[in-house]
Amino acid sequence: MSAPSVSVVPGDETPWRRLARRYAESRLALLGLAMLAAVLLLALFAPWVAPQNPYDLGKLDIMDSRLPPGSLGGEAGDFRYLLGTDGQGRDMWSAILYGLRVSLVVGVSSGVIALGLGLSLGVLAAYLGGRFEQLLMRIVDIQLGFPSILVALVLIATLGKGVDKVIFALVTVQWAYYARTARSAALVERHKDYMEAARGLGLSRPRMVLRHLLPNTLPPMIVVATVQIAHAISLEATLSFLGLGLPATEPSLGLLIANGYESLLSGKYWISVYPGVALLFTILSINLVGDQLRDVLNPRLAT
Repeated sequence: MSAPSVSVVPGDETPWRRLARRYAESRLALLGLAMLAAVLLLALFAPWVAPQNPYDLGKLDIMDSRLPPGSLGGEAGDFRYLLGTDGQGRDMWSAILYGLRVSLVVGVSSGVIALGLGLSLGVLAAYLGGRFEQLLMRIVDIQLGFPSILVALVLIATLGKGVDKVIFALVTVQWAYYARTARSAALVERHKDYMEAARGLGLSRPRMVLRHLLPNTLPPMIVVATVQIAHAISLEATLSFLGLGLPATEPSLGLLIANGYESLLSGKYWISVYPGVALLFTILSINLVGDQLRDVLNPRLAT
C-alpha cells in the first residue's frame, strides 16, 4: 500500500495548486519569488553579467582603488564603475556578483548535505526508537545547547580556511536542527493508518521507511531547509567577516564587507555597504519564499 507524498486533508487542493493560487493572489509572494529568481540568475550568469573579472590580477589597476560610484577608470579612462571600486581596484558590482556565487554555493551545499544527514537520522530514530533514538536525541540536545557561531568558530579554527572546510563546519552546526524536526514529523506519521496498513501487509522496514515514512516527512523539512540555508549564508558571512571563513582568493559577500570595514570611517561607505545590501537582499528573498512554502505545505499556519 502506497502513501501519498504529501499528507493533505481530503477535499483540499493539492500543494502545487495552493502554491500557484498563493502566487496568483499575493503580491508579497510574487515579490519574494522575483527577488530570489533575480539573485539566482545573477549568481549563475555572473561571468557574463559582470563587466570585469574582479579576481583576474592582470585586469586590475591599483590606481583605480577606492573610486566612488559612477567614476570613470581603466587604462583608457572609459570604464565606468557603477558601484565604485575597493582597495584593490576591483569593480564592486563585479565583485558582488562573484561573491554572491560563493555565498550561495556554500549556503546551499551545506543546507542540502545537512538536510540529507539530519532527515535520515531523524526518521530512523523515530521509526526504530529505543537506545538509538535516545542516544541521537541526547547528542542533538548537547549540540543545540551551544551557540552555532561558537561551534563553527572552533571547527574553522581547527580545520583552517577553505570552501570545503566552511561547508563541513556549517553541516556540523545545522544537521541537529534537521534531525530534531525530522524525528518530530516522523513520529506523527509513524502512527497514521497508512503505516499501520503497511505493517499489516508485512512490508519490510526499509520499504516502509523509504516508500512511506520518508516522503511524508519531507514537506516540513523543505520549509526548515529554506530557513537554514539563509542562516548558513549569514553564518558564513559572519565567519568571513571575522577573518575565519573563506580565503581571499574565494571571497564571499561577508569577506567583501570585511574588506571595506576600515574604510567606513573615511567616508568610503560603498566598499562595505553595497555587499551588505546584497547579503540582506539574498537572505530576505530566501525567507520570503520559505514563508510561502510554509503556508502552502501547512495551511493551518497561513494567516
